[in-house]
Amino acid sequence: MTDAKRFYLIAGLGNPGAAYAKTRHNAGFMVVDALADTFAIPVGKKMADAVMGRGRIKGTEVILAKPMAFMNRSGPPIKNIATYFRILGEDMLIIHDDIDLPFGRMKIKEKGGHGGHNGVRSLTDAFGGGDFARVRIGIGRSEADENRVTDHVLGRFDQEESNHLDTVISAARDAVVTILCKGAKEGMNRFNSKSRII
Repeated sequence: MTDAKRFYLIAGLGNPGAAYAKTRHNAGFMVVDALADTFAIPVGKKMADAVMGRGRIKGTEVILAKPMAFMNRSGPPIKNIATYFRILGEDMLIIHDDIDLPFGRMKIKEKGGHGGHNGVRSLTDAFGGGDFARVRIGIGRSEADENRVTDHVLGRFDQEESNHLDTVISAARDAVVTILCKGAKEGMNRFNSKSRII
């Protein structure tokens, strides 16, 4: 992702509505909001069952988007935006939570399957494959009951996690900027460390 003449679509995944605003499943939304704040890109225009905004990050023209369908229907809104702006999968970056990474860890992936994530599954269905980069933000699993995945991802960060959440979201924002400016491989070299962000 280095050609400033092209649009890049950066989409964060989450669920719409105040009830879900601070939940673990909305980590992708939080990173898009952090990018919007840092680079003064208003994300409020409604399009294709999503909210979006256009602007520049370090000289690169981008579209920030948050699908307003629920998580398991994230694909069609993002596909519609990509089609409208003629954005290819190689010029997309998807940001989402990941229960297979502990809280405080992050992983960048250039392409691949959905890994059981319903939002990414919807995207791979809509695009006919997973040829898009993604930033995976660790939210861990419930220590009390690993089988209660839905309750965990739709729950709010606990107090200890909340104390470090700003650091995690800022690191994910910085990872997005690195990918845009220097490419996914540089992002992976910098951020796919086994050590935690916090």
